[in-house]
Parts: sequence; C-alpha cells; structure tokens
Amino acid sequence: MNIDWAALRSAANTAMERAYAPYSKFPVGAAALVDDGRVVVGCNVENASYGLGLCAECGLVSNLQVTGGGRLLALACVDADGRPLMPCGRCRQLLWEHGGAALLIDHASGPLPMSALLPHAFDDQDLDRIAGERDRRPAVPAALALKVGSGTVFVHPDIAGGRQVWTSYWDRSSGGDDEPAGILEEGPTFATDADAVEWGRIRTPRVVVVDAQGTASWAGDTPRPAGIERDWSSR
Repeated sequence: MNIDWAALRSAANTAMERAYAPYSKFPVGAAALVDDGRVVVGCNVENASYGLGLCAECGLVSNLQVTGGGRLLALACVDADGRPLMPCGRCRQLLWEHGGAALLIDHASGPLPMSALLPHAFDDQDLDRIAGERDRRPAVPAALALKVGSGTVFVHPDIAGGRQVWTSYWDRSSGGDDEPAGILEEGPTFATDADAVEWGRIRTPRVVVVDAQGTASWAGDTPRPAGIERDWSSR
C-alpha cells in the first residue's frame, strides 16, 4: 500500500492550525487516509472544564463518520511544530475501532501498526464471544420467565445408562417465604455438576448441590445460608 505520508502530515498540520487549545497551548492536528481514498482530518478542541477536552483523533473519527464512514488505513498526528505525535491511550482504542490492527500510525522512526501501539486490544470480537457464550446457555422457558430470581435449584447425582450424571430441578420455595412447595422445572441430565449448576444459576441465585452421601453444598450467587456447612466448587 502506497501512503503519501508527506500529504497526510501537511493535512494534519493545516488541521493543527485550526485547533482550539487556549488552556494547554498545545495544538494538535490529525489526518488519515480512508479505504475509499478520501482524507479526513481533526484538531483538538479544549474546554474550560479540562476533562471535557477532545483530542484531534476524536474530531477525525467524527469527520470520518459524517462524511460516509469507512475504514482508516493510515494516520498522521502532529504537534505545533509539525512533528509526529503518538495518539494517547483513549485515542488508540478509538482508532482501533475504526481502523483495526493494521491501521498505520506515522512515527518519527517509521509507520507503526496499531497492533504494536495497542497489543492485546479489546474490540467487538470480545463482545461477540461473550454474546455467543450467553446465547449457548440453556434458556428459561417463557412460561417461567417471571419466576427467574426466585426459588431454589437443587443439583444431585444420578445414574443413566450405567454412568454417573447430574440432574437438577427448580423448586418453587425460595426458603422462608409463603410460596407453596412444588417443582417449577425439571432440568435435563448433565455430564458434570458444573453444567447443572450453570443451568441453575441462570434461574435463581439459590443453588444447592447434594452429593451421593446427601451432603449439601452452596453453589449460589448469594452468601451461604445457615444450615449449609460448605461452599461448592467446580472441579
């Protein structure tokens, strides 16, 4: 990819001259090449409430979006003397969002990719991963959605097909209330107690694991109630 860095620095310098920096006296300009060939610019805009100041890269990304969006390919940021500046931490995250790991940033010793400036970055892939894990969890039936948060789930070992499995059921009583006893939902069979506990935690913060000897362990998301002597832990 051929980048005209001199042209980008010139555009960044012109943007810097329009900066609003009466408090720091440190004007900054930025210019970036977009994947459709256009160049977008931004300058820092300060505020009497210092924390509300906007970096040049913030204005540049706004310019990117308002002029049609796209992906940033290369960016130059300069100070009052026209020398290259590195984006601050917040702006590196902002630029990653709109340019990704391959976005090149002008540097005195040569362009640097965002992957070097922001290693181990957090981005939408992390959100997608969490959403995917959440979507794979067994859902609470719609008919029972209003009961989420109440009752107690009991997890216990069982035998199916000659092997040990774990089953669970969601009991109506949440302990000490006036609700009538009765099972809200029978859980499926799980290969491990951890899977059965996860099924329960989606339904209620009160989860009890009972082992083959009848000993109860607390696997809930609240402090262990009186009468249960130990906490459950996944193995």
